[in-house]
Amino acid sequence: MTLVEIAGSGLAELTCARLLADRGHRVRLAPPQPPRPPAQPTGAAGAGAGARPLLLTGPTLELVAQLWGDGLLDGGWPLTHRHARWGAEPSPARFPQPARAVDGAVLAARMRERLGAGDLSGEPAAWTVTATPGEQAAHEQSGRRRLLAGTAPVRRPRDQDTARLDCTGLGWLHLTPLGRDACLVQAMVPGPAADPAGLLARLLAESALGTRLRRPPRTAVALAAAPRVHLAPAVPPVAGRGGLLVVGAGALRQDPISGTGTAQALRTAILAAAVIDAAAAGTSARALCAHYANRLRAAFHDHLATCLRLYPTAFGSGAWRDEIDAMRRALRGGAAGTLPGRPDRAVPEPAQEPPP
Repeated sequence: MTLVEIAGSGLAELTCARLLADRGHRVRLAPPQPPRPPAQPTGAAGAGAGARPLLLTGPTLELVAQLWGDGLLDGGWPLTHRHARWGAEPSPARFPQPARAVDGAVLAARMRERLGAGDLSGEPAAWTVTATPGEQAAHEQSGRRRLLAGTAPVRRPRDQDTARLDCTGLGWLHLTPLGRDACLVQAMVPGPAADPAGLLARLLAESALGTRLRRPPRTAVALAAAPRVHLAPAVPPVAGRGGLLVVGAGALRQDPISGTGTAQALRTAILAAAVIDAAAAGTSARALCAHYANRLRAAFHDHLATCLRLYPTAFGSGAWRDEIDAMRRALRGGAAGTLPGRPDRAVPEPAQEPPP
């Protein structure tokens, strides 16, 4: 059967390897990598060396169980409810939402352990699957917003069964209990942030969520979080060169407000495995790669439409209007990303612009 190079250890790459191995294909796994800071908007500084906190809700939990079976999420922190106030709503709504906060690095390590050693031959692979196609890869990006993320101690340790969302004039805030009196604090702002921890403290001061913490995060990261799609996520094999399939956030990055980023990453793995399996059965690899790219673009547009139903109802500043306009242009097929003639300005920090 087909030999596939799995050029990474992310959740999407390892899930693709699992599906291919189950179908009889050979997979060659990348060497284990030492812990490193997260590259996706799901991590937080201060959560432990190499930790990548993830909040998995019901549909994603079901998908992980279907793909990997039981036990993969053992040790994660269970949540039962969500508490959300969006935009100018006067009071938050509380509703049941089973979820689990897990460490993405631990999750990936367990996936790799279940895969075993993989193929150890030195022959060339027919396909390479990767979630990190390189910084020079061509993407279409709609906006320049950043996700700020850090961890902080909670004020009431017993109140850790509910994830909480709130809005300020600058952006949205989200608290995810992690257990052991710790909480993942995330905030979305409409542009780069030179001082992520300072800006996160400012948002917490403007929100009722700040009172739920003993203090703001001492350190934080600012991660690119604007929706983005790879322009050439699938390249068919040609004579003397194997094919390439980009999966996970390297193929399609979603705004975290959707809450479906991990599930979407796993779906790219399912589709990539199907491409390789169908190509091995004789279907045109070129046609399959075109179908893969079209499916990702359709998902990208669906995601933008979801964001456009949410963001205009909550934020009206000039910076947020730029973000909203960028998404609208992308849906119309126009250029996305930073607006021509407008510098990629950082969001003002507390020292530069005092809170209103």
